[in-house]
Amino acid sequence: MPNDRKAAKDANRKAVQEERIRMRQAMDTGEERYLPLRDKGPQKRFVRDFVDARWVLGEFLIIFALIFVVLSFVQDINVQAFILVGFWVLLALVAVDAFILGRQLKKRLTAKFGEVERGAVWYGVMRGLQLRRMRLPKPQVKRGQYPA
Repeated sequence: MPNDRKAAKDANRKAVQEERIRMRQAMDTGEERYLPLRDKGPQKRFVRDFVDARWVLGEFLIIFALIFVVLSFVQDINVQAFILVGFWVLLALVAVDAFILGRQLKKRLTAKFGEVERGAVWYGVMRGLQLRRMRLPKPQVKRGQYPA
């Protein structure tokens, strides 16, 4: 009896591992069938392709934030004030860009699909805040290659 349980446990572990491998490959290739539920559907694919085709200021936020952190170690108070103002300006620009992206997404999704799926616009805005190389599922389009 213990051997059967052990074999069942091993088989289950192997099946779970294979499913994870399939999901990981789907994240790299964009294969719809094995994507997680949050990434499935034609609207989500459209959103991914639209965001990945566009230059989004938010994807550079992390890089600029690291630069600002390093520069903030400068002891001059004038330089620190300039750095702080620059960071707030960058945050404001990212917020405006995210707002514009959300409006564009909603407009295009409505034109193509009629009713916009709940959470699709937010999905796109959040994807735009990630570095392009770190996005999952991986971008399947080049910059400027907008979906039809």
